[in-house]
Amino acid sequence: MYQAITTGTTVQTTEHDNLEKKLEILRAVKRGGGLFQLLSSSPSFYPREVVEVLEQFLQEGRISALMWEVCQQQAQAGSPEVQEALLNKVVCLPDHVSNELQGKNPPVFFPQNYFPLLGGAIIQVLQKISDSLRGGLDCSISFVSHVLGKVCVHGRQKEILSVLVPRLTDLTKSDCIWQRICWRLVECVPDRWMEAVVLGFVQRAPGADTLSRLLGNLVVKNKKAQFVVTQKVLLLQYCHTTPVLQNLLGYLSLDSLRRALLIKVLQELLETWGSSSAVKHSPPEQQQYISKAILICLSHLKEPEIESCRQELLTSMMEGVKCHLDSNLPQIRRLGMIVAESISSKINTDGPVLKFQYEEDDEARELKSLLVPTPPLCIGPSLPDDELESNKKSHTAAPVMPDEESDAELDSDDDLIPYDMSEDKELKTKAPVYIRECIEVLTGSEDVDKWEATVKALETLVRKNPAATREVSVELAKILLHLEEKTCIEGFVELRQRAQVAVLTTDPIPVAKYLTSQFYSLNYSLRQRMDILDVLVLAAQELSYPKSRGKTKHSGAQKPCIQLLPGSDSSKDWRRIVDERIKSKTRRFATGQSQVELASGPNEFNSIAGHFFFPLIQHFDRPLTTFDLLGEDYFVLGRLVHTLAILMYLAVNTVAVTAMGKALLEFVWALRFHTDSYVRQGLLSCISSTLLSVPTERLLEDMTEELLETQSWLGDVVEKDPDGDCRRLALQNLLLLENLKKKLKTVPS
Repeated sequence: MYQAITTGTTVQTTEHDNLEKKLEILRAVKRGGGLFQLLSSSPSFYPREVVEVLEQFLQEGRISALMWEVCQQQAQAGSPEVQEALLNKVVCLPDHVSNELQGKNPPVFFPQNYFPLLGGAIIQVLQKISDSLRGGLDCSISFVSHVLGKVCVHGRQKEILSVLVPRLTDLTKSDCIWQRICWRLVECVPDRWMEAVVLGFVQRAPGADTLSRLLGNLVVKNKKAQFVVTQKVLLLQYCHTTPVLQNLLGYLSLDSLRRALLIKVLQELLETWGSSSAVKHSPPEQQQYISKAILICLSHLKEPEIESCRQELLTSMMEGVKCHLDSNLPQIRRLGMIVAESISSKINTDGPVLKFQYEEDDEARELKSLLVPTPPLCIGPSLPDDELESNKKSHTAAPVMPDEESDAELDSDDDLIPYDMSEDKELKTKAPVYIRECIEVLTGSEDVDKWEATVKALETLVRKNPAATREVSVELAKILLHLEEKTCIEGFVELRQRAQVAVLTTDPIPVAKYLTSQFYSLNYSLRQRMDILDVLVLAAQELSYPKSRGKTKHSGAQKPCIQLLPGSDSSKDWRRIVDERIKSKTRRFATGQSQVELASGPNEFNSIAGHFFFPLIQHFDRPLTTFDLLGEDYFVLGRLVHTLAILMYLAVNTVAVTAMGKALLEFVWALRFHTDSYVRQGLLSCISSTLLSVPTERLLEDMTEELLETQSWLGDVVEKDPDGDCRRLALQNLLLLENLKKKLKTVPS
């Protein structure tokens, strides 16, 4: 009984104490001290009771009253220390609550709930400021700006601006006082937080006109905002979307004070676009980003502005298009063409403009669409039904001719009877049937039809007569290497290339010796040198897969297919092949349908791989009068490096593979710091092919030092290379090296 009474008394006393504590906390909160008390070390308040009262405080919307009181105190020169402490508690309240309650905080303190609520409170405070200004009373907006800036710099732009931007967009449409309030809101943000606020507004504004209403001339008044808008977002970053660029540059174009910054931005963008160093060292994504920004700037230029900087635009265009056309990457070359065409169309509205030939895909169409400024959405007046009917009748009636004219036409043709040509057949020139006859036609015949028939039939003829081909193989290879198109024959380049491949596969050693020697000879064009590389690769592929020899239409067998025709990007096919090889070497413990075993046969490339490979790798560092691989002809160097990688890949299980791998690693080491990304991609592909083709024991015994040096370099590439493909290939090679280490550990000593 005594125990029960005592227990009851204890319970009643505890409930009474809790109620007293909550009342005391509530009084403190109403005085503004509840937020400070949350982190107080005083034992008189318990965190759970404080949080419960604060939860009620937030749900009743009292935080807006608290901020409004601070705004009034600021107007009367309140204590800055108290305001700074209160700012920290308001912005970091979810973190403080979570720390005190070990993550078991109520839902209202979740960031995704708290910061939209704080955004609504800011709107309420701004409404009170608007009412005060209309009533002639003074108040300060500085505290609200500090809250907004600190929330944004903490990474919560999305949560708070998802509430602020739509409401401010509506409030500023037709109210000049609200526009001034919004301008002061962002102008009073401290410089250390300005970047986060400006980026948040730019990313979430529905359009450039809305952004202009929300920010005003902030970029003219604030140097930090100007740096962010004109430098950091456009030249130092490239992660923003096209609508963000359109918002930003459209904002600069909508006011006469800001248009000077638009011209300045365009000049700096063109300077970067026309820099050969930037083209070489910046990733393609950044160059595409800069190209988009240039096109959007051009779309906003007016005729007087174009006239004032016409010569500067022309100079930038000529420098930039040269840098881009010199690039090894097709994407970069096409970007240069599109931007140059756009600049030319802007500065030469009446005269001739630049025009390039390139593939019109979705990316090209998107870039060209940026040159046209987006018009405001408007719907023109519709025509009445009777006018539509009259228009239709007028269009259908137009082709009808007067009766007299049509009769005269018929009379003039009455006596002409068409000649029956249905049984006629086209006369075809007979193709040569002997190899030597083909040589005579290709070198001296003036009969164009016979020349065309010879070009079309040569590949088949070579494959059907291997003995006769071997007698004149080098002579025929020389003729084909120098052969130029006499007529507009469809697929001439492919026909010539297939004939060259047929000659090389029929008599590999002497023809390979001739072609590799000519690669480093004088008086050849870059196109001919790249033709030599393409023919060597395709012939090596065919010799490695003899089952496909002589077939014009390959079956659907699962084997690599490398196409090196002009205009194609062979590196993509090469990387796909390497990925397939890596997958084949990866162990996966799973059950499934067994793979069909492919047909096998002798590898004819086994005994001749060295004749294709070593002559190409010997003289790359010897400049000629008209050919400098390590200088201005780095485009051909890129093709050479990729060719060596493919030859190394095809040499798997051959006798010379170890010597080839060692020579290739030394070659890579000499060129590892090349400035062109396409060359570096080829070098990394060389490492992949070496690791995949050379036997593991030979790698570990004969190339230990080279592999250690290569591993260190690969780590630097993964961390520092600006090109994304280079980083991916380097990481892939590091994974292959890790597999080698695991194999080494499993080998018994």
